[in-house]
Amino acid sequence: MRRFPIGIQDFSELRSGGYIYVDKTRQMYGLANSGKYYFLSRPRRFGKSLMLSTLKYFFQGRRDLFKRLWVDLETEHDWGEHPVLHFSFSSLSYKDLGLELALHQAINIQAEQYGISLTRKGLGQRFQELIQALGTGPRKVLLLIDEYDKPLTDYFEDLPQAQAQREVMKNFFSVLKDSDPYLRFFLITGVSKFSKVSLFSDLNHLEDLTLNRYAATLTGYTQAELERDFSEEIDLLAEEYAISREEMLARIRRWYNGYRWWGQETLYNPFSILNLVKSRMFRNFWWETGTPTFLLKALKREFKYDLREIRVGSSLIESYTLENLDWRSLLFQTGYLTVMAYEPELELYTLGFPNHEVKSAMFQHLLATFRYGQATETQGIYAALKVALDDGDLPAAMRQIDLLFARIPHQIFIEKQEAFFHAILHITFQGVGLLTQSEVSTAQGRVGCVVHSRSGIYVMDFKLDAPVETAMAQIRDKRYGDAFLNQNQPVYAVGVSFASETRTVAGWEVEAYA
Repeated sequence: MRRFPIGIQDFSELRSGGYIYVDKTRQMYGLANSGKYYFLSRPRRFGKSLMLSTLKYFFQGRRDLFKRLWVDLETEHDWGEHPVLHFSFSSLSYKDLGLELALHQAINIQAEQYGISLTRKGLGQRFQELIQALGTGPRKVLLLIDEYDKPLTDYFEDLPQAQAQREVMKNFFSVLKDSDPYLRFFLITGVSKFSKVSLFSDLNHLEDLTLNRYAATLTGYTQAELERDFSEEIDLLAEEYAISREEMLARIRRWYNGYRWWGQETLYNPFSILNLVKSRMFRNFWWETGTPTFLLKALKREFKYDLREIRVGSSLIESYTLENLDWRSLLFQTGYLTVMAYEPELELYTLGFPNHEVKSAMFQHLLATFRYGQATETQGIYAALKVALDDGDLPAAMRQIDLLFARIPHQIFIEKQEAFFHAILHITFQGVGLLTQSEVSTAQGRVGCVVHSRSGIYVMDFKLDAPVETAMAQIRDKRYGDAFLNQNQPVYAVGVSFASETRTVAGWEVEAYA
């Protein structure tokens, strides 16, 4: 069995340990030789830390680690050794020591490694002194900063603390402009992109690679890389699931492919793929590494739950400030939404879910948040509802709908009857995993929900505190089901009446649509 580098972020450990490595040295080499100051934002677990580690060993001249890789076979790199300063903000002890003291500690460690005694006092001054001491030799300094935003995102719900962290970071980064003569290359990565005004005011020459075509595949796996480097595992998966290789590739694409930052090239999250080929199970691997509690709370607070095809301007998704955390920008930068289309004339992006893994997990957790429940309970309701609809068992489906509303506190539901009613239903039918269309436009009006299942197409209309006959009459009168006839599946009209006082289905009717 081959070795998969799950959780391994050090390039030396990966190469010396015989782990699989998807060769990114061509993209890395191009980046290192085409510019100097870079910023890259990518979601967590997307290969940023491994990329920085690879660059570190490359600039340190460790050719032994790059044997048989593209950069060794196809370039005439001199493999000279540069001094490298590598800071990972996620590993700083800022919660125990405070950010300023933690950064002083990190500077001390790097200075000791190079045998340098620092004499200056302030944080920024000591950082500058270290850069200057290393960069006065024959080769300039390579500066790599990983997950710079971790001390900020950890305190999204404590604005004063986050602002205090930001001031420390501004002091730290402020010396880089004057350190230019000593720097060969600078790359800073993170999940979030905070505006240059709020954090990097002196680094106005920092090139943002986030939506840059030349950096689109710098991290993540392309389809070609997946099929080339995991061919053996794909065949094993196909054999285990008793399907063809092509069918298995289609299943993997549906579950894990779809991240896009430029053009038509879509990517896989490496963490999900590595876990898939090792466990040979399809699961929400990426989501399980960290639930976005703050983001879910923000969506509930703003009452945002329709996350399909969100159109936003470039300025909104590219950066934000601590004082202006727009939920759309947060969803994009953290990887829960990705670029589906771009209109250059209008500078408008269309955002959507990258794949099934992210979409299904988001709806399960979003529904749990809106219901004041647990995601584990929500998953069970989802599964039971899907089975009931696939089997055409409407009584069982209605029992699951009752369960959806049962946990919501009575006073909360009464306060926002219509809003909660539509939100819960929308999230449920979008997240159940069936082909679902909510608020479908037809020639005669808008229908509440159309669900495509194995047992048929259900044209549904829901009424709150109104007779079920009203819902059925509306489906008939507006001819909501006409658009779904002649699709080689039976079509059913389903009217549902919901009682706000008891938060239960008061009545429902179903009939074959004709």
